Amino acid sequence: MAMRSQPLDDRLSKRDFDVLAEYIYNYSGIKMPHTKMTMLEGRLRRRLRVTGMQTFDSYCDYLFKQGGIEAEAIFLIDAVTTNKTDFFREPKHFEYMTKAALPDILRNFNDRRIRTWSSACSTGAEPYTMAMVLSDYLAANAPERDYFVLATDLSTDVLQKAQRGIYQSELLQPVPSEMMRKYVMRASDPRRHDMRMAPKLRSHVGFARLNLMDDAYAVGDPMHMIFCRNVLIYFDKQTQNHVLTRLCDRLMPGGYLFIGHSETVTGFDLPIRQVANTIFRRV
Repeated sequence: MAMRSQPLDDRLSKRDFDVLAEYIYNYSGIKMPHTKMTMLEGRLRRRLRVTGMQTFDSYCDYLFKQGGIEAEAIFLIDAVTTNKTDFFREPKHFEYMTKAALPDILRNFNDRRIRTWSSACSTGAEPYTMAMVLSDYLAANAPERDYFVLATDLSTDVLQKAQRGIYQSELLQPVPSEMMRKYVMRASDPRRHDMRMAPKLRSHVGFARLNLMDDAYAVGDPMHMIFCRNVLIYFDKQTQNHVLTRLCDRLMPGGYLFIGHSETVTGFDLPIRQVANTIFRRV
């Protein structure tokens, strides 16, 4: 008769939480106060099942005493990152792109390709929105110009979803109907409710894993526009300064930085000036 496996221990001790929280902070910059203990327990239960661990204590022992952290780090970070995303989220940023930023870039830069970066792209709604806005604007105003959207994230799980570019139809409701017609493909099976970004649009978006805690961001040539929205809120002031400084390093003079509407750069010595609400230009 087969023995029943021991049930998973649903309790995460304060000691184990503190060790995990310190590692997560040092690796990703994400703050994990004790108020998030229950959340961390819930998200790590799957990792216990996958690794065959019966308790959080044995999981932490595997990570930090048996050397398992090297193999498990990416999965651990995937489990704790928050990935809320919407198409045309904070729409005034995209209005500013078309009314001010892009006209200015076309006037003042001779680059054939407009380079943009979604630095915390989650499952892809932000970079694909950027691509749709860029494609429409350049087709109407500078068809000789090209564009590229670099999309990076810390989580390999969301990057895989973003690369596929497949979304439930309700998530695409904010996309204007004309853009839907040009840039989104409906499933041939009418019973399916998912849609996919068109190949032509996807060809202008490249995905890569990048940790904003890295000392330098290997993203190629400086960018005309960088979006870093709704990620700074998860960092303390020291980490925010680290991230913003390095983002500015990758922004060409005259280029634009967009942050989330609940975020601020107040108190940091950065080579940027504010040009609109949560929009800045490198000086």
